[in-house]
Amino acid sequence: MTAWLAWTVRGAAALVLAMSGGCVSLGVGDNAAAHAQLALHDASTVPVDRLPAPLVPALIIQPQPAGALADTQAIAYSRRPHAFAYYQLASWTERPVRQLPRLLQRRLEARGLAGAVGLLGEPLRADWLVSLGIDTLHHDVATPPGSGRVAITVDLFDRRTRTRVARRSFEASLPAADANAAAAAQAMSQAVARVFDDLLPWLETELRRAARAPD
Repeated sequence: MTAWLAWTVRGAAALVLAMSGGCVSLGVGDNAAAHAQLALHDASTVPVDRLPAPLVPALIIQPQPAGALADTQAIAYSRRPHAFAYYQLASWTERPVRQLPRLLQRRLEARGLAGAVGLLGEPLRADWLVSLGIDTLHHDVATPPGSGRVAITVDLFDRRTRTRVARRSFEASLPAADANAAAAAQAMSQAVARVFDDLLPWLETELRRAARAPD
């Protein structure tokens, strides 16, 4: 009887410890009452100064094919390098491969970089094309609460001569407030704003230079 009581006490203590450990969670893969739909957005809080005049009449944005991290509505996270998983109870409202070009379109329109900014496939004639590729977009949670990481590669093409004018990669990593999907989405949205902040001056300089070059 004494041995049985001792075993019971030890078992109960182990169960309490296990349950207590389960309460301390990174939020990665946690269960929740409902599936959350989160919008990737340009989280910039700084007003965009509009150019006095557009640099070119029109510009087209072309999304490049993306890998599994961006061509899905699932929100990716990573605990260690080169290994990824997806939040089970949260997802993007739109695949990043479609959403990011739209966000860039709005930023370029706000800046007034071109008289018209469209997406490839729209009935807009333009001599200039910006190609946007997503290299990575995920919640890096190797050290909780982690950070939202976004990396893109941008090419500027002159469609008149079918030549690449410029190419550059941009990357940003912004801290997440917590190790869960909602905080990850906000951190990635802040990282989107940061890469756009870096992209616009570069694109403006390259487009201004190329537009002034002799044909």
